[in-house]
Amino acid sequence: MSEEHHVVDTATGEDAPAEVSEERVQHIFGAIAEQYKKFNAVSSFGLYKGWLRATVDAANLAAESDLLDLAGGTGDVSYMAAQRRKPAHVQLTDFVPEMLAVAKKRYQMGENNGVPFDFEVVDAQDVPYDDCSYDAVTMAYGIRNIPDRMKALSEVHRVLKPSGTFACLEFSTPPNPVWRGLYHIYLKVMIPFWGWLFTKDRPSFVYLADSIRAFPPQEEYAQMLRDAGFKDVTWKNYAGGIVAIHTGTK
Repeated sequence: MSEEHHVVDTATGEDAPAEVSEERVQHIFGAIAEQYKKFNAVSSFGLYKGWLRATVDAANLAAESDLLDLAGGTGDVSYMAAQRRKPAHVQLTDFVPEMLAVAKKRYQMGENNGVPFDFEVVDAQDVPYDDCSYDAVTMAYGIRNIPDRMKALSEVHRVLKPSGTFACLEFSTPPNPVWRGLYHIYLKVMIPFWGWLFTKDRPSFVYLADSIRAFPPQEEYAQMLRDAGFKDVTWKNYAGGIVAIHTGTK
């Protein structure tokens, strides 16, 4: 397992102190928490629900599974898991308290489908849980916003039980150059527009678009998973590679 950690500015992929990205993420996602679900639905033209279903399916959950949802935000993956697979327990965590507050409202409204949930503010670079304590770990749109990604992946590997699965949904790089070019235009123009429309906070959504373009392509990210100790690493592209679901086992 690789111990080399590379800390980056998540907006550019360049070396930078972790505080640069951590403070930005706290500010941006704290401000947009109430509108985040609606933004995902509109900006993906409704496709994100299918991506969530595929992420949950990739996590290999069973009735006895204890699921850790890291960078779980407002709970999209967790609640999809509760509806689709009904695991024994979900530990829903996020770095931003405002995002978890929205997730808790969804729990109070019964979206957990009878599945016990616990909520905790957690930095995915420093997970406060024991080794080998979860059957599966999920992360959706989270790894891209973490400055020390290898540290986070190593933490995921540490807390997974042997044979446990990590399923990670993240924006990625369309392999077709024409589709990639059109997608990058969409990121530059439309993501800030949707952000302004929903929150009047255009700069935060400029960051989101920049972070997507700066994130490593599929093969490079897959190698990071291997370096963190994961086996059977693979990925599947959706929407022509706009997003990919990466999986690995311990």
